[in-house]
Amino acid sequence: MEPEMRGTDFKRLASLDVFRGLTIAGMVLVNNPGSWKHVLPPLRHADWHGWTPADLVFPFFVFIVGVSLALSLSARREAPETRRTILGKILFRSGILFVLGLFLHLFPKFHTSGMRLPGVLQRIALCYLIASLIYLTSGKRTRLAVFLALLAGYGLALKLVSVPGFGPGVLTPEGNLAGHIDRLLLSGHLYRPGFDPEGLLSTLPAVATALLGTLAGDLLRTDRTLVRKAAVSMGWGAVLAVSGLLLHPLLPVNKQLWTSTFVLFTGGAALVLLGPLLVVVELFRFRFWAYPFFVLGTNAVAVYVLSTLATKILLWIRVGSGGGGSSLYSWIYHHVFASWAGASAGSLVFALGYVLLWVLLFIPLYRRGIFIKI
Repeated sequence: MEPEMRGTDFKRLASLDVFRGLTIAGMVLVNNPGSWKHVLPPLRHADWHGWTPADLVFPFFVFIVGVSLALSLSARREAPETRRTILGKILFRSGILFVLGLFLHLFPKFHTSGMRLPGVLQRIALCYLIASLIYLTSGKRTRLAVFLALLAGYGLALKLVSVPGFGPGVLTPEGNLAGHIDRLLLSGHLYRPGFDPEGLLSTLPAVATALLGTLAGDLLRTDRTLVRKAAVSMGWGAVLAVSGLLLHPLLPVNKQLWTSTFVLFTGGAALVLLGPLLVVVELFRFRFWAYPFFVLGTNAVAVYVLSTLATKILLWIRVGSGGGGSSLYSWIYHHVFASWAGASAGSLVFALGYVLLWVLLFIPLYRRGIFIKI
């Protein structure tokens, strides 16, 4: 018999944990090469237009946020919780995520002058907040309309709104509309002078990515069979991904701008990946291969925060003295990995070893059912 997931009959979707774990593993892998001078091309973000596998990681996580909030909020709306209580929890969680993002930027020196205000966790917090509010106040058709409106509005704004000194439709790092707005409102608090990849305007299409996740969550809550859900997910995912690529000549796929075509392509890719996971993990219950991803996926935010803090500590600690000194991070790479594997392979093995380290550290929590929720 094929197991069914009907309405809110399931408490935790194993395939979603695996998807989240794969994504967090990708984040840690991409963010922690042994040396930034020796990174394999698939693990290096596209310089500007275009994409690499590394560019899929962040939008996948935002997509999963949307799926998760749809499953969670739908259950809470059916439980004896008032909308005011639910809203309070949403605001609290968003605030905690945003503050954690600021903390990661400040650690370990805590120099607040010129501190960066946008960031990865800050964007996740805003996407979660806005998408949750839209989910609570609208139905599926309205969310689909908002999703399309955000993509169309953002795409048209990038192409048609004139930027002083550059004109309309200029999508260079210096001349794009998103960077212009960030310079006006957040000058001195950006990732680099004049632009931030997690800036204000480009957060709107990221919200669209989260809304697409809520629509996928709606699909998972239907009475359809798992095979049907997987087929619908992969079918629509293929349509969206191909649409994003076909529209690339008109509006380039660009992660740093989070262009509308980037939303279509990466959101479609996420739906395509979700389909096989539903079949393999939920239907056939073929799960032994996914154990590391269960470990990471059930404590995803904690793994991201702690791994980032640990990296910063390793970069902060100095080994040696004088001109020959280096960070402990660099020392480990050169003496433990590059010394026998070579520069490029050593950089990859370092990153893979770092992912494995966090799997091992979180196995005790997973075995005890300890999931750090925010």
